[in-house]
This record gives sequence, structure tokens and C-alpha cells, in this order.
Amino acid sequence: MAMTIYPWQQDAWQQLHALRGRLPHAILLHGNRGVGKTDFAEAYAASLLCESPLADGRACGSCLSCGWFGHYAHPDYRRVRPEILDGGDVADDSEDVDAGDEKKTAKSSKTPSKEIRIEQIRALADFMNISTHRSGKRVVLLYPAEALNTISANALLKTLEEPPPDTVFLMVSNSLDRLLPTILSRCRQFALPTPSTAVALAWLAQQQVRDGDMWLAEQGGAPLAARELAQAGSHDHQDELLGMLARPSVEAALKVAEKLQKTPVVELVVCLQRWLHDMFSVKLSGKVRYYPRRRDELIALGARVALPDLLKAIDLTRERRAIAQHPLAARLFIEDMLLDYSHLFS
Repeated sequence: MAMTIYPWQQDAWQQLHALRGRLPHAILLHGNRGVGKTDFAEAYAASLLCESPLADGRACGSCLSCGWFGHYAHPDYRRVRPEILDGGDVADDSEDVDAGDEKKTAKSSKTPSKEIRIEQIRALADFMNISTHRSGKRVVLLYPAEALNTISANALLKTLEEPPPDTVFLMVSNSLDRLLPTILSRCRQFALPTPSTAVALAWLAQQQVRDGDMWLAEQGGAPLAARELAQAGSHDHQDELLGMLARPSVEAALKVAEKLQKTPVVELVVCLQRWLHDMFSVKLSGKVRYYPRRRDELIALGARVALPDLLKAIDLTRERRAIAQHPLAARLFIEDMLLDYSHLFS
């Protein structure tokens, strides 16, 4: 496991390292999605557990503790994250390991959770109630923090209110507004920056990402998200949608909805959100953030729609985003969304 600190995180690392003498029991790392917060948190967790840290606080990478950490086998380290991030492993520690085949089959067919469950928080109790193995610190990394549901968040809150000795919670969040205020109040909040465009493009060039400016713009300046999207390869679905958004009509909306009905709905809603954001921005200030290569089309469309109608469309798309994870019928959802957009220009 690489313990990575990206070029744009150097200042943040020095600031966090300066806290080592008065380390809080819970640190909440927050910032835009795709800027490397989780990698930063893992690097910091490794440094807290390292037996021979370097002068700047980084883990040495060669001691016994670092060896364990590199294989996710350190006895004083736990990661808490949704099951879906573990490749679909939905094992439940409370399940009887000698259960029959029928029970195991039912369990294995269960859909991986996108939330951090109460069982995962309760499982930390045993971990925190025993002495540390190396007479050092105990570290819990939890991400993304907004994946906590109400029940699991309240369970975690009890631990944060009475933290065990020598235990540090590192939490990572993309959206502070989705966390309970009581959770926020018990954490030291630490912002991780989005790099400048020049720094991000230089890093993408080192990663051999072609058209880095396009991918970076579409991801709002987040370089890791840009690299991931570029490595995914195909841009066909988004190009299909953007083509329809640039030349809206009822016929085009129905045609594209049929073509893209198997595309994850959330991706389409986010694309429309960014498009409307750019249209609003170019209409007011002449600036385009996400799709600079389509600036002329955005300017032309912005001139055809009244500002109040555009604001209503933005609000409606935000409401759709809230339910896009579980649409009752994907094609109908997409059709309805694109027809509403087309009617802005009719």
C-alpha cells in the first residue's frame, strides 16, 4: 500500500504534523471529492503508528509497524468504510461461521451496503477495549463520514464523547453539511486544498493523462477524479448527453434517454447539474468552469433562457440528484429530466 502525499498537500502535511504534540482525539479531514483526502489520511495513520518516523513526520516505510500497515494487517489500525468499497464483501462478524449453506448463500447474495452500518461501529468496541500491541497509538480511519447513517452516527458520537486513551479517529468527508452537528463539534476540522490548475495539470501530465485540461475541468479541478475518469476510457455516454444538452429538443431528449437508460443515473444528473451551473455562470459573469470547450454553445443557450427559469431548473435538478441513486424506472427518470430541460428553450 502506497502512503501517498500529493504535491499540493505538502503545506497541509506540515500543519498537521505541527499538531503532534497536542494531537486531538478526532480529526476530520474535509475538502472536494477527488483531491486525495483518503490517501493523505492513510499516510497520516501510518505516520502515527510508525516506530521510526522521519524528521517531517512521515512513516519510515521499513519498520515492523510500517510492514504491517502496508498489508492492512496492523493490529492497532482499523478502517471503517461502506461494504461496497470492499469489493462487495458483505461478511457480518455477528454471523455464525458454522451456519448452513442456505444461510451463507443468502448472505453472499446480499447487496453491498453504501452506508457505514451500526454493526461496524459496534465492532470497534472490542478493538478499543484492549491494550495496544506495540505500546503506541491506536488509529481508526473512517470514510466517507457522510456514509454514516443516523443510527451509526449516534453510536460513533458516544465514542467520540468519551474517547479511549491513545486512540485517534481520522475521518474523511466530501460534504460537511451532511454530517451531524454533534459529530462536527467533537472533531478538529482540517481542510485539504484543491490544487491550482497549473499544479493539477502538471501532475496529470506526469500520470500520462491525455487531454488533462478537459478531464480536470469536468471534475471541478480535482486531479484524482480527473485521472480516474480518463483511465475509465470511454467518454461516449457523456458526449451523447452533452450533444443533446447543446441542441435541446423533445425528439433528442427521448432518443438520448433510450440510449443512456443503462448508464448510472447519478452520472447523468451530475453532468446536467454541471452544465446548468456553467450556463448560469456564463450568463452572469462570462465564466465557464466544467465545459470550457463548449463555451460558445453555453453562451448561445444562456441567451435563450430567462434567469428565473434557469434557477428553477437548477433547483429541480438538485432535487433529482437527491433521489438519483434509486430511481423507480431509469429510462422514465432520464426522459422526464431531459424533457424538462428541453422545455426551457421551447
